[in-house]
Amino acid sequence: MNVENALKTARNGVNTEALMGARAALAETPAAGQFTWRAECDWVHGTHSRSTVQGFFGLGAEQSHTRAFTVEADHPPQFAAADNAATPVEIVLSALASCLTAGVAAVAQHRGIQLRSVKANVEGDMDIAGILGVDADVRNGFSAIRVSFDVDADATGDEIAALVAQSQKRSAVFDIVTNPSNVKVTVA
Repeated sequence: MNVENALKTARNGVNTEALMGARAALAETPAAGQFTWRAECDWVHGTHSRSTVQGFFGLGAEQSHTRAFTVEADHPPQFAAADNAATPVEIVLSALASCLTAGVAAVAQHRGIQLRSVKANVEGDMDIAGILGVDADVRNGFSAIRVSFDVDADATGDEIAALVAQSQKRSAVFDIVTNPSNVKVTVA
């Protein structure tokens, strides 16, 4: 199905035509696809922090969102904290769910599939003995993550499974969570 027909048959709120235009432009100018995303985090109190996201580099120049966005993080009382916000690991799970859900919407729009609802449930298992220093052999991160989708759409079960599979294939956050990255931490 071509993009024009997909836009006429599905109204999921994704501008597939613009996305496909961006894809074509990047094929002609690959250097424009090099992005650097940024977040700045300030300590508030205890284990509470506030991150701000506004500027990034992409398309060969500095860019900015239409406004600054903030994300707060904290820990629950079970970790002797004030519970002012979701934990950082819950924010990672939320990012994974958000990225995959956005992908489902974009792929559905492109394929002309009308969505009525999409819900992702994400769970991550973790042994906190590593974080707390109880056992140096226990990993600090997740030992397993499970994502389950409930999608109501004008599509067959196989078509919905294909939407989710394509979303997973193209998800930046899925890749970040499932593949190691080079991370360098410095002190100014």
